[in-house]
Amino acid sequence: MINVGIVGFGTVGTGTARILVNNRGLLRERTGVDINLRRIADLDTRRDRGIKLPKGTLTKDAGSLINDPEIDIIVELVGGTTFAKDLMLRAIAAGKHVVTANKALLATHGNEIFSAARKAGVEVGFEASVAGGIPIIKVVREGLVANRIRAIYGIINGTTNYILTKMTDEGAEFSEVLKEAQRLGYAEADPTYDIEGIDSAHKLAILASLAYGARYSVKDVYAEGISWISPMDIDFARELGYKLKLLAIAKEVGGKIELRVHPTMVPEEYLISKVDGVYNAIYVEGDAVGSTLYYGRGAGDMPTGSAVVSDIAEIARGISDKTAGRAAGRQSLSGKKNLMKMDDVMSMYYFRFSALDKPGVLSKISGILGKHHISIVSVIQKGRHASKAVPLVVLTHRAREKDVTRAVREINRLPVVVGKTVFIRVEGKEED
Repeated sequence: MINVGIVGFGTVGTGTARILVNNRGLLRERTGVDINLRRIADLDTRRDRGIKLPKGTLTKDAGSLINDPEIDIIVELVGGTTFAKDLMLRAIAAGKHVVTANKALLATHGNEIFSAARKAGVEVGFEASVAGGIPIIKVVREGLVANRIRAIYGIINGTTNYILTKMTDEGAEFSEVLKEAQRLGYAEADPTYDIEGIDSAHKLAILASLAYGARYSVKDVYAEGISWISPMDIDFARELGYKLKLLAIAKEVGGKIELRVHPTMVPEEYLISKVDGVYNAIYVEGDAVGSTLYYGRGAGDMPTGSAVVSDIAEIARGISDKTAGRAAGRQSLSGKKNLMKMDDVMSMYYFRFSALDKPGVLSKISGILGKHHISIVSVIQKGRHASKAVPLVVLTHRAREKDVTRAVREINRLPVVVGKTVFIRVEGKEED
């Protein structure tokens, strides 16, 4: 029998416990190991989670799980990067295998945790840290191990995908949809990590570390959120044949690695652009396998619990056949590969200028773009007004980020341009 202790009995902890209890027989059949939920630690031991647990399973003392010699695997589901880090390091020092869903912890302190596990000869399972129920960690680490990963494009935050989907379908403003997402439980009371791209950046740092065999942290990821996106830009994107998504992007270009999270226009015929609502999707391109796409629920008690239990089952099988810990060094990563500076990233761009409707305006704007090596694919101008600014939309060929920012600064200083120019990066095949 392999005994498991869970620290944290919130949403994911409840889902994990429910699966371990309800599917104990199924897990035994599939793994050949009897996995027993021995203890759960949480500050709230009174609230009914709808799971029938043996008397004495619940405790407020997380340390008692670490000190219990009968417990083989500790599951950390408390979140945060302080207590959770201390808990995992203490469990590892005690010779326990550990499983976590904590992407912020791994993206910030992962190297320290994996190093400690390697020295102790124990496993760290973290499938649930990215994309909930989608087994993307195993895909990148094991299923695509024979491939050089050329690119990863991910919709890996359900909150922002829900918001952008509602804005696209209903033409609603960002603030309005955010309130609805909070009411429905899709967004936190403080949604900053989601809507500013920080949550996606944590997850991308984990995926990129596995894909490129290097140490990346959240500090290495350029992150930009969606709070400034307007229905007008979504409408123009549709007119140009694109949909707007918050994408997490990792690419190897010329021996350097791009790591970036930002709103992105994606061709509407691409499969990833059709992923709506709270769902996640991750596109991975390998040199041998080509293009692959993984889709499913990225959050929730049962999908994320499923990923947690998959790690528990894998480690339990290893303990049973005495191979657990042999792979403890597989997260031992080399130094960082060269990161590409955001200024050097090449992309197509969408611009929306607010310009006075006067002769020669487009000529002035296109002249500045040309001076900064930016060529135009198409132009849309809406409305005519003798005294007020009207939107002027430009789609470009591939250009360098630093050239774009310089051009935008210069254009914003033109007397005929009102307010700040909006620009959004565009992915997909370049138009002729």
